[in-house]
Amino acid sequence: MFNGLSAFPLTPMAGESVDLKALGRVVNRVARAGADSLGVLGSTGNYAYLSREERRAVLEIAVEAASGVPVLAGIGAVRTRDVLVFAADAQNAGASALLLAPVSYQKLSEAEVFGLFDTVAAESDLPIVVYDNPGTTGFTFSDDLHARIARIPGIASIKIPPPASGEVAARVAKLKAGLPEETSLGISGDWAAAEALLAGCNVWYSVIAGVLPQQARTLVDHAVAGRNDLASAASSDLEPIWSLFRTYGSLRVTAALAEDLGVVPSSALPLPLHGLDSEGRERVADAIRQCGLEA
Repeated sequence: MFNGLSAFPLTPMAGESVDLKALGRVVNRVARAGADSLGVLGSTGNYAYLSREERRAVLEIAVEAASGVPVLAGIGAVRTRDVLVFAADAQNAGASALLLAPVSYQKLSEAEVFGLFDTVAAESDLPIVVYDNPGTTGFTFSDDLHARIARIPGIASIKIPPPASGEVAARVAKLKAGLPEETSLGISGDWAAAEALLAGCNVWYSVIAGVLPQQARTLVDHAVAGRNDLASAASSDLEPIWSLFRTYGSLRVTAALAEDLGVVPSSALPLPLHGLDSEGRERVADAIRQCGLEA
């Protein structure tokens, strides 16, 4: 489950409640398209905005709807106590792995982040994916910290943000050189996925695969087979969407795409989050046309 395509579906909302029926359909749609794993309650899944009861319900529905595809459960929270509760809930719900970001209000030190992962790994039987997402957590991992955390028993994979353009291959090579051989390295930032996979990343932790799983599957298959030109072409075909991701952020664009394509019946964003403005929605509609997608 730490190789290939890991799809991160939205958590659809119906007003102030999670739309569990829509969630089940979204997860099952992605599972049937051939994802190797599903990342539930990641940033795209709005985990930070959900209560314990909502998170637990999401996981139970997702595990059932995934029909045997492994589910990675996001368990991030400000307090270690709550992270451990979410980890136990995830295991009880049937999740196959944990996805942990160092969430904070006060800025964390490297020692505090190491302690978080060390504690959770000691308390849980499930393998852990390190969620490196400085854009939302405000914490930047050093390569040395990644290497030290990766040596904690139970740490299975590291999910990194996209390197700067032109630096993907060098970044992947440098980071992998410091990790244990068995540690999976995964890329987020969908526009960098093809380049990162071709450079040696093991898995694409993919936002767009939650809405366009077949297109994402095709890109991964080409990359894994070493078909460089075809993998790059598959990514280029989605450049109108990548451009919007870089402008507006992936969550709001993905929510708009899912609504316009009929993947979810209503807004996937919980208040106080708002969707794209009218200009952004027009640009999403134009990207759908440019990419040849059907509503």
